[in-house]
Amino acid sequence: MRRTLVALTTAALLMTVSACGGGGSSSLDGVEVTGDGTPKVDVGTDFAVDETESEVLKEGSGDEIAEGDTVKVNYIAVNGRTGKEFDNSYANDRPMVLTLNETALPGFSKGLTDKKVGSRVLIAVTGEDGASLLQGPSDLGLEETDTMVFLFDIVSKIPQKASGAEQEPAADSPEVTYDEDGNPTGVSKTDASPAALEGAAAAQVLIKGEGEKVESGQTLVTQYVGSKYPSGEVFDSSWERKAPATFAIGQGQVIPCWDETLVGQTIGSRVLLTCPVDTAYGENAADQGRPEGDLTFVVDVLDAF
Repeated sequence: MRRTLVALTTAALLMTVSACGGGGSSSLDGVEVTGDGTPKVDVGTDFAVDETESEVLKEGSGDEIAEGDTVKVNYIAVNGRTGKEFDNSYANDRPMVLTLNETALPGFSKGLTDKKVGSRVLIAVTGEDGASLLQGPSDLGLEETDTMVFLFDIVSKIPQKASGAEQEPAADSPEVTYDEDGNPTGVSKTDASPAALEGAAAAQVLIKGEGEKVESGQTLVTQYVGSKYPSGEVFDSSWERKAPATFAIGQGQVIPCWDETLVGQTIGSRVLLTCPVDTAYGENAADQGRPEGDLTFVVDVLDAF
């Protein structure tokens, strides 16, 4: 399915992630990178490559990025044909959380795989590996054959799943099911769990992470699976999509249950959310094409910034 560049970026942030230091220089003919904290990329006009190319301008000392990893990056995007910048996370305070698999543009995977966290990487992406795959590239001033030039600062690698101390579930807790890799696949009612969810939304910590507490207004990076209760029918799963989801927390962008229960959780935690209908999608959910009734979620809190 075609994707816009916006669909590959995170929601607007309220905090700035610092860029790697050092502007570096490029051996890609016609590309000049200047500046330190907030860099500038100059490609002139009519810049194009026949194959996607990447170059490390400054090598970091962090973990190496592998295919399938999820990374947080700052970036500048320039149209090689026109020389015009069409996206800039530094100016917009919008770092991108990007999973290097089939959900990403091929040019990103080709350019960032095997690079280290902390690196500054310049990538020239062919139209075939980039612009031609975007939905409505003209909205960004692009044509499908345009080479796109990206400067990436690799800020961090996002963990794949929760990690920490496992917690004993409550006796009346619904049961979480898992696949062979240990990823949650849904939530099932047990004989001991209630017939319906009543009262306030609630969160039960299954794994207690050791990171900072999530604050209202941050961008949250999560893996999750959502199930209807009590049937256990799964209606959504980021694990099945093979890429974490990002959104602003505490800002009304998600259902009330999430805003009410995820603020204050520690990064690295896995939590089981029980969401009565009025804290989920409401009584008219079906009319809006949303899952109706009481809902449960298992959420891995991977990062917040």
